[in-house]
Amino acid sequence: QVQLVESGGGLVQPGGSLRLSCTASGSSFSINTMGWYRQAPGKQREVVASITSGGFTHYAASVKGRFTISRDNAKNTVYLQMNSLKPEDTAVYYCNTNPPVNSWGQGTQVTVSS
Repeated sequence: QVQLVESGGGLVQPGGSLRLSCTASGSSFSINTMGWYRQAPGKQREVVASITSGGFTHYAASVKGRFTISRDNAKNTVYLQMNSLKPEDTAVYYCNTNPPVNSWGQGTQVTVSS
């Protein structure tokens, strides 16, 4: 069973930046499409960015141009650089394969507030 550990969240003012990291156990990381997801209070979990094994990326319209997903297969790690953060980006952020097949990690809280 793959374990996913997210980190890097925090409290940031609108317009600020954060960089999230997710490290996955297991030897199959490099062949999987990975995604960053988020879940805001009272809302369903949604995928905000994904990256294929070959490095092709896709973003939700709400974050396109502000977020950048990347991966380091040697470290079994996927990153999410978040710039120009808005209050509506407030959520718990998770990583998983896309589509998700592993148990969810604990996530990392991102709060955008002045």
